[in-house]
Amino acid sequence: MEKSFIPNSYEEWRHCITVECGLELTHDFIEKRIESLQNTNEHYTQQFLRLYGQQHYQKVISWFIQARKSV
Repeated sequence: MEKSFIPNSYEEWRHCITVECGLELTHDFIEKRIESLQNTNEHYTQQFLRLYGQQHYQKVISWFIQARKSV
């Protein structure tokens, strides 16, 4: 069975962001991503929704909110 490249949990998502992508989850980065994702008029947010769907979109926003609590 192949492993999915799309994270299914907060832990998988955090690993993907911090280890696989090498990004630091700083307060500023998290705030900018939440603001951007919540703007459904933004081109990249619309693309995200088309590619991954509403359910995953909501998960990702919730994971950024969860990450914000830990910084």
